Amino acid sequence: MGQTKIEPLSVEKLGENLAVFAINRDDLKVILKTVPEEAKVHLTTIEYELQILKILSVGWGIAFYMADGKNKQQLTLVFWQHIQEIAKNISNLTETSTGHQIDYFNILRSRLDDYLKAMQEHSEQEYFKKVTDPSYFMGPAFADICHCPDNAAVILVGTKMLTLTLGAVKEYINAVEIIQEQ
Repeated sequence: MGQTKIEPLSVEKLGENLAVFAINRDDLKVILKTVPEEAKVHLTTIEYELQILKILSVGWGIAFYMADGKNKQQLTLVFWQHIQEIAKNISNLTETSTGHQIDYFNILRSRLDDYLKAMQEHSEQEYFKKVTDPSYFMGPAFADICHCPDNAAVILVGTKMLTLTLGAVKEYINAVEIIQEQ
């Protein structure tokens, strides 16, 4: 997110900024360009799932990098409220343009469940019990969700999206000072 100095922000503004970052597609487009043509994958599916992974990764970043306390709880709530509103708009736009009704926020919840299940399954295996880096599991889980299991290029883009997003959220949280609203 490119912050270099401490910037005073309210929890509401911080949550809004993180939600805007979560749906920004600039880095997503750059990552998609790294998928080689010979990978023979459905790029539309990968793009769709990368966006979902990015949104979820911002939520995880808040959970991982925000200090415990009232601000973390409030920031988490504000972030997900913004995402829920964005998801509602995406759902409405999709229904208007295609005639098909979807619940994008429910899709986000479903993917969260998929990723948590994959992490749980891996953490139960003896070999993986010492692995603490979530990207170790998430790249393969992302490839499975994209219907490209064991595809190294797809595993890499999922891992890259998770890692870059978590790093950006950590950097941003460390670069702001939360001010209490009057």
